[in-house]
Amino acid sequence: MLNADFRPLSYYPLSTKPWQDVVKAVFEGRVDVVSTYDIEIHSPSMKMRLPSVVSLKTYIDQNRPPAFTRYNVFLRDRFCCQYCGSPHDLTFDHVVPVSQGGKSSWTNILTACAPCNLRKGGKTPVQARMMPTKNPHRPTMFQLQELGRRFPPNYLHESWIDYLYWDTLLEA
Repeated sequence: MLNADFRPLSYYPLSTKPWQDVVKAVFEGRVDVVSTYDIEIHSPSMKMRLPSVVSLKTYIDQNRPPAFTRYNVFLRDRFCCQYCGSPHDLTFDHVVPVSQGGKSSWTNILTACAPCNLRKGGKTPVQARMMPTKNPHRPTMFQLQELGRRFPPNYLHESWIDYLYWDTLLEA
């Protein structure tokens, strides 16, 4: 799904929707079909080619603050432990533990592998003598989009390629 300016709403995770939702959005007039698959879908009264790329008719501002989600924290931290750099067995770590009054927020959560998280336990980084490679912060939507481009999806249909990386190519 593309924004009204033909840029993806999200790169990582790639902004995809179930085909049923896309067909509904087409019939409700919320999106324009940009590209289709070779597959046709049928109802008793009509048939249409299944949309592969659609664009919203109304622009969604990308400068809004990003949602605080596990996925976005992992993306902000480049899917690696902020203590040892491991990309495996990732968890949330409260920099100031909940037991010491820490909250679940952008500025108190880091990505940590399970072994480092267990080793740190209910201590602060100073108490555990485990300093993170960077301090937690609230990223902008732009920062998350830029980071997302570094992690290509596992599957890309050929009809999507022109809409995913054109702005990156223009910068080169």
